[in-house]
This record gives sequence, C-alpha cells and structure tokens, in this order.
Amino acid sequence: MPTIVTQAPPNAPATDRLADEASRHDATQLAREVARHCAAFREPILRLALRQVADTLLPYLILCALMLGLAANGHALLALPLAVPAGGLLVRLFIIQHDCGHGSFLPSRRGNDWLGHALSLLTVTPYDSWKRAHALHHASTGDLSRRGTGDIHTLTVREYLTLSRWGRLRYRLYRNPLILILLGSPINFLVLQRFPNGVGLPWRTAWRSVLALDAVLLVVLAALAFATGGLGPVLWVFLPVISVAAWIGGWLFYVQHQYEETIWEEADAWDFHRAALGGSSYYVLPRVLQWFTGNVGLHHVHHLNSRIPNYRLQECLDGHAILGRVGRLTLRESLGCLKLALWDEEARKMVGFARLRRLQAA
Repeated sequence: MPTIVTQAPPNAPATDRLADEASRHDATQLAREVARHCAAFREPILRLALRQVADTLLPYLILCALMLGLAANGHALLALPLAVPAGGLLVRLFIIQHDCGHGSFLPSRRGNDWLGHALSLLTVTPYDSWKRAHALHHASTGDLSRRGTGDIHTLTVREYLTLSRWGRLRYRLYRNPLILILLGSPINFLVLQRFPNGVGLPWRTAWRSVLALDAVLLVVLAALAFATGGLGPVLWVFLPVISVAAWIGGWLFYVQHQYEETIWEEADAWDFHRAALGGSSYYVLPRVLQWFTGNVGLHHVHHLNSRIPNYRLQECLDGHAILGRVGRLTLRESLGCLKLALWDEEARKMVGFARLRRLQAA
C-alpha cells in the first residue's frame, strides 16, 4: 500500500492565525451576549442582603464569644475545633465586604461603604485599598501585559525559561502550594495587610486607610484582652479563625483563575468579556460549602458583571445554559490545579513543571 504523505500548505501559519481569530471573535460575541443576560441581575435586594448579614454575622459573633469564654476559663483545646465553622463564616463575611466594595450588596452606595468598613474589623482587610486593588484585578484579568495587581503571580513558559537558576528556584518556591496557600494566605491577611501598599490609591490615602484599621484593631484586641484576663485567650481565638478563613479564601482565589483551560492573552488580543467568561472558573461545590463561600465559586458570572450581589449569582447562572457549562471545576478536579504553575503560549493552557520537563526532553 503506498504511503500517503500530507503536507501543510505554505501559508499554514497564516491559516492557523485566521482560524484562531475567527474562534476568538465567536467567543467574544458569545461572552458579550451572556454578559447582557447577566446585566438583568445586578440590582441589589435589600431583604436578601439584610437576611444574609443576620444569618452570617450573628452565628459568627456567637461562636467567637463561645471560643473566648472557653479559652479564658482554661478550656482552650475545646475552643480550637470551633475555629473551623467560625473561619467558614468569616469567609462569608469577607464575601459580603467584597460585594460592598463592588457597590453591589446594598442599594445605597453609602450603605455599602459603611458596612464594608465595619466588616473590615472582622476580616482584618483594609476596605478602601483592597477595594481599589480588586477593581484593578477585574479590569485586567487574563491580560498578560497587566499582571501583578490583585492576582497570583503567573509566568509564561518562555518567561520562565529565560530566568536564571536562582530566578527559577524563587518562582518554584513561590508557586509551591505549601508556601503560596498554607503559609502565604495567613501571612497576607495577618501581616502584609497591616502595611499600606498604596495600590491605585494616593500614598496618604493608603496610609490613612490601612493605619486607621490597624489602630482600631489594636483597641479592640486590647479591650478583649482586658475583658478575658489577658492577651493569650484572644490570640488563641483570633489567630486560628483568621488562619482558617485565609486558607479557604486563598484556595478559592487560586482556583478561580489558576486552572488548565483558563485564558491569558497579549494586550492586542485581550477582550474583557471573553476573559471573564473563559478565564474564570465555575467551581461546583456541595451546597453547604457554596453557602459558606457566598457563591464566589460562580466566579465567571461575577467577572462578567461584578455588580451582581452574591445572593443573586445562582439565579443568574440558572437563567443561561452556557453559564452552567463553561469553566466547570468539581471539588475533586480542582485538586489537579495544584500542579499548574505556567502559562503555555503554544498549547494555550496552564501547565506544571513536570510537563515542562517532558517538553524540554522531547
């Protein structure tokens, strides 16, 4: 039987580029059509917002008071397991603060800002500076030319290969899940956020925002220490609860954009709506975990329209078939994201260091 040899046409690269551009155009049109659907769900509903504050804040305060009472009366070990549900509730409170920063939780802008500032005392996250940095994250997600604001530092394969040995080692250490999430998340919330980074804010405004929160936190900690007979019981409650919330929040933030089929584009090819729909995951969680995380797993919907309050995200997703199929990640599938570390420009997907070694060997 004769061997059939196929050859690519001389203009194969140009043909591939045209096909790629056509595909991107179709994806952009679809994303914009879905965004128009999402716009119908952006109005806050005061009744639902107030109910969410009540069913989150009250249980959180009760749990913290119970933990403080146990720790102050010599039963610190009995208090420690309660840090898990308390940390979960703190994540939900953070999502409420997050929505306030987007101006989406309450109908009133003043109400959003007031509630956001109040909740920052519990989440230990400066409201104004975080609000600004997060807005920049939304405006640049998936744009390779605008990395580094409110996201997880991600290199392309080519960029990584140009690094020195020391540069590669530093990046590998940074991307190690034990350092990035287990150590990095609590350090970020407890330590790094105590200093003004000034992202998107005038220097004086950043200092005023962060240091004002730090000062109030010191007063609150001192008052609690006085009431419980010492700083020890307060730290025994404060540190574990914040750490649990930070681990959950750090993991959620990681899987929202660090999954295999996400999207990164150069500036000239980047489109906001396509990056939102195709570059943000739909994290399919069990119902109880979705409740504790304030529906933030429906992240593609949130990026398509950040003015949708978290308590309406599910309603929006249920209203359009595409939203239930794009970027799906189950709890089990998300564990595979831990090995991802680089954006492969050729394969157009996230890859891990093991795959890079195989490519180099080939």
